[in-house]
Amino acid sequence: MTIFSRIPKVDRILEQDEVRRLLADHPRPTVLAAVRTALDALRAEARAGSLREQDLADGAVAGRVGREVARSTACSLRRVVNGTGVVIHTNLGRSPLAERVRQRVDDTAYGYSNLEFDLERGERGSRYSHVEKLLCELTGAEAALVVNNNAAAVLLALSALAGGKEVIVSRGELVEIGGSFRIPDVMQQGGAVLREVGTTNRTHSRDYRQAVTSETGLLLKVHSSNFAVVGFTAEVTAPEMVAIGRELGLPVMADIGSGCLIDLSRFGIRGEPTVQEFVSAGVDVVTFSGDKLLGGPQAGIIVGRRAYVEPLKKHPLLRAIRIDKLTLAALEGTLRLYRDERQALAEIPTLRMLTASADELRLRARQFMRRLRRGVPASVRLASLDGVSQVGGGAYPLLELPTTLIAVDADGVSPQEMEARLRRMTVPVVGRINRGRFLLDARTLLDDDAPAVISALRELAS
Repeated sequence: MTIFSRIPKVDRILEQDEVRRLLADHPRPTVLAAVRTALDALRAEARAGSLREQDLADGAVAGRVGREVARSTACSLRRVVNGTGVVIHTNLGRSPLAERVRQRVDDTAYGYSNLEFDLERGERGSRYSHVEKLLCELTGAEAALVVNNNAAAVLLALSALAGGKEVIVSRGELVEIGGSFRIPDVMQQGGAVLREVGTTNRTHSRDYRQAVTSETGLLLKVHSSNFAVVGFTAEVTAPEMVAIGRELGLPVMADIGSGCLIDLSRFGIRGEPTVQEFVSAGVDVVTFSGDKLLGGPQAGIIVGRRAYVEPLKKHPLLRAIRIDKLTLAALEGTLRLYRDERQALAEIPTLRMLTASADELRLRARQFMRRLRRGVPASVRLASLDGVSQVGGGAYPLLELPTTLIAVDADGVSPQEMEARLRRMTVPVVGRINRGRFLLDARTLLDDDAPAVISALRELAS
């Protein structure tokens, strides 16, 4: 009898107790599709010569079916364990929210809210009022506005302030970031006319002055975000641009990308300007993201002088890019934590990860490994080693943060197979491979990730 002939038929699998329980909990077509997928996998393994006798046992086949049902019925967008060491990981949703913010989002999601209702006056209000005062308080700006992301913030500002006019920007700041977001393209879409000045590596104040004409509407500064120009370089600082703008009667706008509200230099993280620095320098309009260094939800935040921010609130484009109630709830909750800097550093996950010391990370890795060892079989081996993490999210592109890595080995499983299989678990575990080992970075592992990692490693070992 060949091994193909011993592969069970569909009707026999459906009679197994474990599969009957699946039928009680799920639609029959879902379970049938899972059975057929499991059978296809068994036949493929038989053709490849890798199918074992124990794979054909009733429990093993039913287990395959159960895992396929779980996979096919799981939501596409789901929680992931980030063991990569990239703190602001764009592909993994960037910044996780603070635990304290969760209740605010839940309260807003599961009931009605005063999204656009002024409770004091009993009349229609503005959704933007929920965060404007907070943003002005934290940044020192006169006015603020929030839209759905920073690209939209830049587009809105350019459309409202410089539509049909020239915008002067340094060649060294014509950036492209992830998803082919290019500053020149956004300017064109906003109706602004790009006027490049300077060179890729050096731009001077005189370049801006010489480029100004009667058609100029705005001076724009763009933070380099995800790259760095080093060596023989020169750039015009924000205060210098403000001086030029005042001299020539032109507004100055700065797209600073990551949106840092706390000076992190005392933690050895240097080179990223804060929003407050640009506001205090007199920049008329400052745009930045809510989900990068700020550590909140995806949002595009605009702060600056009232004379330039107020027209943005009346622009017809605003309705197309406005922020929704859940994002507003998460952003307000995050911003309130910044009223106490110590609280922000302790509770906002992005800040907590970025500022964790090498000693803290060694301790965290030891504690995490201790929990894993109690829950995984002896065939899974763990070891710690020194390594580096990255900030991610287009911030600090050259910075490497010292960290402790957890190396995972399992009998009969290569690092490449381990990476692929852990990535496909019910709660995916995403790590990295370096020098032939699968690694999890203690910096980006959350405290409540351990049960998911234990479950994934158990299944891997089985």
